Amino acid sequence: MKILSIKTLFALIMIFSPITSHAGVDQNINDFLAPISKIISSIVFYSLPLGSANVELIVIWLIAGGIFSTIYFRFINFTGFKHAVELVSGKFSSKDSEGEVSHFRALATALSGTVGLGNIGGVAVAISLGGPGATFWMILSGLIGMSLKFCECTLGVKYRNINPDGSVSGGPMYYLSRGLHEKGLGSLGTILAYMFAVFCIFASLGGGNMFQVNQSLDLLIYVTGGSGSFLDLHSWVYGAVIAFLVGLVIIGGIKRIGSVTSKLVPSMAIIYLVSSLIIIFSNFNQIPSAFSSIIVGAFSPEGVTGGFMGVLILGFRRAVFSNEAGIGSAPIAHSAVKTSNPTTEGLVSLLEPFVDTVVICTLTALVIITTGVYTSGQGIEGARLTSQAFGSVMPSFPYLLALVATLFAFSTMISWSYYGVKAVTFIFGESRNIEVIYKVIFCLFAIIGSSLDLLKVIELSDAALFLMAIPNLIGVYILASVVKKESSNYFLKLNEYKASK
Repeated sequence: MKILSIKTLFALIMIFSPITSHAGVDQNINDFLAPISKIISSIVFYSLPLGSANVELIVIWLIAGGIFSTIYFRFINFTGFKHAVELVSGKFSSKDSEGEVSHFRALATALSGTVGLGNIGGVAVAISLGGPGATFWMILSGLIGMSLKFCECTLGVKYRNINPDGSVSGGPMYYLSRGLHEKGLGSLGTILAYMFAVFCIFASLGGGNMFQVNQSLDLLIYVTGGSGSFLDLHSWVYGAVIAFLVGLVIIGGIKRIGSVTSKLVPSMAIIYLVSSLIIIFSNFNQIPSAFSSIIVGAFSPEGVTGGFMGVLILGFRRAVFSNEAGIGSAPIAHSAVKTSNPTTEGLVSLLEPFVDTVVICTLTALVIITTGVYTSGQGIEGARLTSQAFGSVMPSFPYLLALVATLFAFSTMISWSYYGVKAVTFIFGESRNIEVIYKVIFCLFAIIGSSLDLLKVIELSDAALFLMAIPNLIGVYILASVVKKESSNYFLKLNEYKASK
């Protein structure tokens, strides 16, 4: 079945590829989606004026969720950090527990879905628009996002479904439907669960797929000659290669995905971290002023669109887009973990925003700030700005960054394919055929993402990503007491265990 699926996937890719390369197709799609995108985006990203800034309510919704979780769970982002590291290291693991992957592989899979081009391009956008001060609010968002991840991933494991074949299905779809049913809110839970699943499918195909291919290709084109280069003229080739490689991984399900990401994520993270540190320490004398500009800029209204509130919202928005705390995607991956206690994976998951935002995004910010490229005034932004920062120290570094960006995009895609599969099977029922069909469609969309300038599609996918947060956080608020009871019982038993040693 797996061999047949891969052959079918490859055949469809080859057939579909030339179709996507016809000129004018992208414009027709954008024209068709423009009015739809405008309506949905205006609803999702509705903003209210606050001082000199426009504050998007969806961002406030997510910030409130992070603050609530941090306070309600008594700063679990700090108090549970050490034990989370112990769990990832396998210190308290049991091979006999139900599930499909280890704590480490579940974390790696979830991280591969968040550590992506947002860490490279998103940070650059934030600094370009809001100045260095946006970095401070990104870090703060990452810290409170740790508590939110703890809550939603604990719920993901508690209400997961163990299928007859031993596979696991979990995530907001399940804790919204089952958890709210326990609270006497079954009808509301069902509605919210299906809403989340639909939004997740759109986000999987858009932000988790087409956006990743499109932006990683853009960076590759930038470092290989720009307009007129081979990749620029034959973009579908890149899409077809990525689609085929993704297909080889995702056909194998969460175990194959976990196996790949457990090796890929640490490798690409180390490459990126080492490269970033080389850039930063090459500009050693600029480090103190960089930190100073981050702190001062976070509270200074000067030179920032929207003033203090504008830079705050901008920093939080980019951080949320990067680490996805409150979005509800991560619980789908974490639900597959081998554990008998939901709290353990909730603790493991809080490491995710820390690595993604507090560590990687901060390093990206320091690279951009210490090199000073954001003040060049050349109109370069996004991932290209980060590439310019890397190239300012060593001409070969932009090529390394392009490679890392491609790996980031690849890892994000294989994780989001899994999220999409679980959303589809929740709606249509657990079926191997449904899974294969969705995986093939997912790979074809990768080619579309590389071949077309799908601005409106990307806007819609962004909207879908943030729409996931609405039903998810409603569930988090209602079921927070369940998580508190679970975690209290767990820490009580843990303390008794440690006392007996």
